[in-house]
Amino acid sequence: MVTLVDGSEISFQEYFVKHQHSVAVSNVRFAGASTASALGLDTLLSAQTVVIAPSNPLVSIAPLRALHGVDAALTKRRESVVAISPIIAGAALKGPADRLMTELGHESSVVGVAKLYAPICGTLIIDTADAHLAPKVEAEGMRCVIVDTVMSTPEKSQHLARTTLESSR
Repeated sequence: MVTLVDGSEISFQEYFVKHQHSVAVSNVRFAGASTASALGLDTLLSAQTVVIAPSNPLVSIAPLRALHGVDAALTKRRESVVAISPIIAGAALKGPADRLMTELGHESSVVGVAKLYAPICGTLIIDTADAHLAPKVEAEGMRCVIVDTVMSTPEKSQHLARTTLESSR
């Protein structure tokens, strides 16, 4: 559910489709997450590497993290968890991640992403456009890998995938 700044609540579908994520938000909550079961926790714990895709940390990744046991499992194996920042130069390539981060009190930058993921993730991959912020990411207790994260060609996508997997070793 999405709480708008006027206090009313709408479904995420309504927020995203009907309003095209154009209305200001004060909260996002995941109804049912506390009672849902997180299938696959054994796999999450036994995988060589866990990759958090460059998706919206607040409405794509947070619902998974809200499931019972997921954050604890990721924290337990934090050093082999790698995330790719969905924010480049303060903006999302697609969707409302940057605006939602700001509206919900987070910095819309790779540093804001690092603060959200630091408890569960040992490495954050950031775009070359944000190289100057690497020390701030590292100050959050994460390794920082700088690479072109815009997957505009198959070759760039392959390079990002290789870099991501290699950075967890």
